[in-house]
Amino acid sequence: MNANTSRQSPAEGAESAQLFARTARDLPTGRHQFHKERLMTQIQEERQGQRTAAAPGRTRRLRLPRPAITLPVLAAALAGVVVAGVVRTGGDGVRDGGVATGPALTTTVGAATTKGLPQLLDQISLAAAEDDHPVVKPGQYIYIESKSADTFLKTVHDKTTLASHRLHTRQLWDSPDGTKGWLIDPAVNDSPEGETLSLPDEQGNTPEANLGAPSYDYLTKLTTDPDELLAKIYEETEGQGNTPDQEAFTTIGDLLTESYPPAELYSALFKAAAKIPGVVVVDDAVDAVGRHGVAVARLDETSGQREEWIFDTKTHVFLGERSVQVKRLSGTDALIKPGTVTYTSAILTRAIVDGIKQTPSQAG
Repeated sequence: MNANTSRQSPAEGAESAQLFARTARDLPTGRHQFHKERLMTQIQEERQGQRTAAAPGRTRRLRLPRPAITLPVLAAALAGVVVAGVVRTGGDGVRDGGVATGPALTTTVGAATTKGLPQLLDQISLAAAEDDHPVVKPGQYIYIESKSADTFLKTVHDKTTLASHRLHTRQLWDSPDGTKGWLIDPAVNDSPEGETLSLPDEQGNTPEANLGAPSYDYLTKLTTDPDELLAKIYEETEGQGNTPDQEAFTTIGDLLTESYPPAELYSALFKAAAKIPGVVVVDDAVDAVGRHGVAVARLDETSGQREEWIFDTKTHVFLGERSVQVKRLSGTDALIKPGTVTYTSAILTRAIVDGIKQTPSQAG
């Protein structure tokens, strides 16, 4: 089947390292890139009161851009996190995790409108319901191959510039219950062989699946009623992100990329998204590999970034997502000019295979 930082003092750094160590016990290294973003947010919450006082009116950034952990060891440990915050280093300043850096990614900011949104989401929902969507059986694995890149602020010897990670391939395998898996991603692990995602972790913990780190089995138990589903999303993500509506939109977007929602839930997610205030249509958006499509999007007024889910114009198949800076910010963040693509991805293959590190082409 193929369905298509702010700067820290040493004391603050030590505090962050301790919090990271505590939080890491609950998550296996490398598990779902978007879940690592939430881990970063938990670390930053320790210093949120100070930042809020220094910058009235700005709330914590869950998604992009946001400050990054600046200690080199933590930057390396979380190199897979998509960041558009300041990365402060004591060496050459290259935050690459094995992936080369280059110029900032840019695009033309497409016009957004609410015209045709209900019809578009209806068409996307129908396409999702009609898609070939086999059930994942015990012993099988969900395989997702994608291409991604990101743009971030990099600080070297007190000089901050804009840089990016080049486009690279990411391969993920996950068992239906979420206890076994594998990840190959040069932005997370320098080894070409990748790393295990299997549970329990080194402390013997097996975290329960949730909307932030869902397993296939967890998703099969979610309601497919759009109103009830959206209510659950708001409830479970309360207090996260910049606003409840933006966090609900982001959560659904995460489920579209690195999970495998059952057919009825997949369709219900789009119907739920249609009920989130502020959702718009962008007639022309481009994914990480250059495929043009139409996007369902929402602007985060705090970060000034617009998150876009990109679909094929004719088939309405999900192609990928990107985050584009739309509004100009102040201070160091002003380096992230409108038109900067802070994150982009493209789903190339989503399939069911019979073993870890097996690809669809190797299936018998």
